[in-house]
Amino acid sequence: MPDIDIEPIKALLGRTVIEHDEATAAPLRGMVVTFDRVETAPVAGEPVPPGWHLAYFPAASRLASLGADGLPVTGGVLPEMPLPRRMYAGATLTFHAPIRVGDALRRETSFSDLQLRKGSTGTLIVATQTRKIFTPSGLAITEDAVSVFREAVPPGTSSGIPQTESPPSGLPWQRTMTPDPVTLFRYSALTFNPHRIHYDRPYAMDVEGYPGLVVHGPFSQQCLLDLLRDNTHRPIAKFAMRARAPLFDVAPFTLAGGMVSDTEADLFAISPNGGIAMQAEATLS
Repeated sequence: MPDIDIEPIKALLGRTVIEHDEATAAPLRGMVVTFDRVETAPVAGEPVPPGWHLAYFPAASRLASLGADGLPVTGGVLPEMPLPRRMYAGATLTFHAPIRVGDALRRETSFSDLQLRKGSTGTLIVATQTRKIFTPSGLAITEDAVSVFREAVPPGTSSGIPQTESPPSGLPWQRTMTPDPVTLFRYSALTFNPHRIHYDRPYAMDVEGYPGLVVHGPFSQQCLLDLLRDNTHRPIAKFAMRARAPLFDVAPFTLAGGMVSDTEADLFAISPNGGIAMQAEATLS
């Protein structure tokens, strides 16, 4: 493990940024077509589907604040990290009340946790941001979003990809997703995500050592949220997703899930080799 002292970074825990936005309709129309949904985008006064709030509060970072991977290095609650590669590791979403199109939004983002770990692919720094989104009616969403920072890939080598177990068999909800560069670019644009691993193939393969473009963790998360609501048609109270291994645009992947009790469901994004890429636990109202 590299000699990394995270105590100076831990001293910044609790740092908070407050932002304001409006729940406009235009990006929701983009979500419908990006995920090829057979539904009509909500209009003024109607609720925003779960997960689509990620189209709001774009990180409007100046070019000078962006790192080599395209992501902001400064300007948010997370400080610059001593490891260069960043990945989405998962999130826990608690849906307290709906966001409605036209709502004025306030988001409070806090730097809430930091850990140093040793993983199968090397040293990891795990950072958590807690985001609370408020509407005029009160707290709507609490989101604990986890990012992992990893070591650089030596030139000419491949990035380590964890090998994971298979999901349970016989899951009743099944769907195949075929990621492609246009879809990944659209999602990057909708969420104002400048991370080059999602749209810059030479960078993703030659610099970060991946076999292709990386599917956004929040993209897979949204696929699982959509699978859940399409099969239950019930309000989602809580959704906790953990990334286990990356997915790429070189092959289709599978979504699967099912109810494990009257109010709880398990969901999985499954890589082409059959291992778990993302897994989620959901609680329905």
